[in-house]
Amino acid sequence: MIRYALVCEHAHEFEGWFGASGDFDDQQGRGLVECPVCASKAVRKQIMAPAVSGTKKKGSDAPAPAHEMMMEAMGRIRRHVEENFDDVGDTFAREARAIHEGRSEDRGIYGQATSAEVRDLVEDGVPIAPMPPEPPKKTELN
Repeated sequence: MIRYALVCEHAHEFEGWFGASGDFDDQQGRGLVECPVCASKAVRKQIMAPAVSGTKKKGSDAPAPAHEMMMEAMGRIRRHVEENFDDVGDTFAREARAIHEGRSEDRGIYGQATSAEVRDLVEDGVPIAPMPPEPPKKTELN
């Protein structure tokens, strides 16, 4: 896996994980890479220092790799949201705006929105964040 530091045209910084060095360019060319904050597809790699592995061997009690820890933390966040927030489905954009404008009860919600709806919410100052993805099932891993 290769981790790239990415930035969109609106200066939102985030990371992307790719299977090989050419995968970013391939996915970018097919319009599959977008900012998780504003859904912009104008994303580029940032300059970053490479991670170089040392020669020291890790023992069996070494901490889990950063990727595994990140996936576990994202899974916990997702479960918390699903257990404690209201799923408003595809009315997310409308309900988030209503809450922001005081026309609906102030509460935690989650659901789906189109890229255009996300962009409009962000531009209008409605506080939203992308839902962490579902962790891959063990049977789907290499």
